Amino acid sequence: MEGFSGHWAFAFGLLGNVVSFMVFLSPIPTFYQIYKKKSSEGFQSIPYVVGLFSAMLWIYYALLKTNTTFLITINSVGCFIQTIYICFYLLYSTKKGRVQTLKLLVLLIVCGFGFIVLSTQFLVKAISERASIVGWICLIFSLCVFIAPLCILRQVIRTKSVEYMPFLLSLFLTLSAVMWFFYGLLIKDYNVAIPNVLGFSFGLLQMLLYAKYKNGDKISQIQKQSIDLEKQNIPELSEHIIEIVKLSPLFPSEKIPVAVELNSTTGVAAHDQHQNLPKETEV
Repeated sequence: MEGFSGHWAFAFGLLGNVVSFMVFLSPIPTFYQIYKKKSSEGFQSIPYVVGLFSAMLWIYYALLKTNTTFLITINSVGCFIQTIYICFYLLYSTKKGRVQTLKLLVLLIVCGFGFIVLSTQFLVKAISERASIVGWICLIFSLCVFIAPLCILRQVIRTKSVEYMPFLLSLFLTLSAVMWFFYGLLIKDYNVAIPNVLGFSFGLLQMLLYAKYKNGDKISQIQKQSIDLEKQNIPELSEHIIEIVKLSPLFPSEKIPVAVELNSTTGVAAHDQHQNLPKETEV
């Protein structure tokens, strides 16, 4: 039975590595836009610094445990990728963005992670107790990370638009939570399993909201196009009115009442002049 669960744990751990790797690669389009425009364009470095801190924390926890190879492999890759993102951000960010990023790195990586490692190494002698404490820290921090997307969900509900919540990212995050939940459950590591219950719940909620509001972007795009069309037709209407004003002195105003009607379909002014022309001009 243990061998059977071990095989399943290996399978879920391997799948968790693959899916999490896809999640780590998801910001590439964002950084490609930053590279093309040579500017960070207001993007924040917080997710990448937090991601680096989380990966380092899980590596430290995995080193204190046994049979956690998959945790070490994926979080090592995560550390490498997040470091590249941060360096890339620092290269194209403004001076203010660089200062904020460096402050965050010092706060989380140097002070936060350094404090956790030093305090557990010198104050806790037993390795099992050390692993338990670090495991609880990882669990609480992972719960906070999974709760963070609530602000995005609120924005989706308020704007009825999924512009800032890509479906593929939500799907990969949900799949990742499922894989790591079963992996933690099979190796009986509840510090790994429990946070991913919340991750799966929020991921499923994101996809349900996406299904509900996916047409909101199309509606808003149609509204924008109609507004642009109206703006384009306003100068045309003004030109027709000017032409009518220029022609009005050629005929007595009481004989030629000019009717200007705005076509509701095209937004162009229609002129009803034929009926009001003098008899000698009619054909």
